[in-house]
Amino acid sequence: MNWTASLKEFKTYLQLERSLSSNSVEAYMHDMQKFVQFLELKNYHIQPEEINRKQLEEFVYFLHELSMNDRSQARIISGIRAYYKFLLMEDIIDTDPSQLLDLPKLRRKLPDTLSLEEINKIIDTIDQSTNEGVRNKAIFETLYSCGLRVTELVELKISHLYLDIGFIKVRRKGNKERLVPIGSSAIKYIDIYKDTVRNHITIKKGYEDHLFLNRRGAKLTRVMIFLMLKEYAQKAGIKKNITPHTFRHSFATHLIEGGADLRAVQEMLGHESITTTEIYTHLDREFLRATMIQFHPRFD
Repeated sequence: MNWTASLKEFKTYLQLERSLSSNSVEAYMHDMQKFVQFLELKNYHIQPEEINRKQLEEFVYFLHELSMNDRSQARIISGIRAYYKFLLMEDIIDTDPSQLLDLPKLRRKLPDTLSLEEINKIIDTIDQSTNEGVRNKAIFETLYSCGLRVTELVELKISHLYLDIGFIKVRRKGNKERLVPIGSSAIKYIDIYKDTVRNHITIKKGYEDHLFLNRRGAKLTRVMIFLMLKEYAQKAGIKKNITPHTFRHSFATHLIEGGADLRAVQEMLGHESITTTEIYTHLDREFLRATMIQFHPRFD
């Protein structure tokens, strides 16, 4: 079977049997075309069933020589593996040449974080003499206090606030819900915002239960939160590249540095897997050393 025919059948398999999205299918096909182009470049006039591990390893080395990052290399190799698994399933080949192909070791990118001092600097720049300032103070206090995703923040409902017992209910994709503790400072500024600003807004139909509203009475957008934070970070003199997600990263890191149980943090962040939460254990070396000096009986 030639490359054109086999890739056409592979695409149908991905669409119908794997039920992948059109974007995922196109990514697979684009990556496989890279492999075909490599074979042409090397003048390897061979069909899919004639490929062996040697040619695949040459291709991997070729990707490395192009200075392609590890994550992109791993994605392309995964696509080749899926393709040969398909050929094996269809009895087009007897053995899978990609089976022992090594994936590059991926170094997980550590998220940027802010220190508590930097968080405070940003929040302290908010001018509470305006209605927007009162609202924004409540927004960023809540964002940091609860470690929310920005979408969870803009979708936060008044009916999901249990401030008398110090909790909020957070709803995310798939209608999954979790209860998250909320600190006294965030509660204080939410109450101030509700009583002095929100109660005086003419609310658009459909947004009666949304907590944070714009001046037209509709919910805020993710972009608005992003732009607000950029402005406050600039005023605070913070040079880091900050997004609302940086507050979430900082929330998790500060909890773990303070000794919080990893599974408790996992629950508060709404992570399905503990592995996702473990990325926040990238504690500063000096912090680790200071901890050892303070608590280990034979460390100096």
